[in-house]
Amino acid sequence: MPEKIPKTNVMRVLDQHGVSYTARDYSKIGAVSGVDVARALGLDPDAVFKTLVTVAGSGEHYVFMVPVERELSLKKAAKAVGEKSIEMIKQKELLPLTGYVHGGCSPIGMKKPFPTVIDETAQFYDAITFSAGKIGFQVELSPDDLRRVIDFAYADICEENC
Repeated sequence: MPEKIPKTNVMRVLDQHGVSYTARDYSKIGAVSGVDVARALGLDPDAVFKTLVTVAGSGEHYVFMVPVERELSLKKAAKAVGEKSIEMIKQKELLPLTGYVHGGCSPIGMKKPFPTVIDETAQFYDAITFSAGKIGFQVELSPDDLRRVIDFAYADICEENC
């Protein structure tokens, strides 16, 4: 019998909303990058997303999700949210702002909801996978089910040369 995966805050939020998901545990694999995680779990890296937190010139914070093999285009991201400029927040600011550590950040269950944009490629998958809010754990669910939990928009936000 497989080992039971401990519930993360993200999983509890999904349960509260009655959202069906698949929990994935890579805690014993030692994968470091998102691409390593995708490969270790036997998943298509294009359907595994990383969660990035940014701050705009206006001081507003935004969350962006891009496939683990791709990079966020700060220019496209700024345009997607109607800002002049956007930059990644400093790693030391992540935990106090979101409640998550680097490598375990999820768009679900942050201390405060932030406007969220997901790369437009996500809508072409039946399910996407992203952090369950704790390093070593991921959740997989449909983008439609994710919309039941957080509000988000789709946009072309990835760098072209990746």
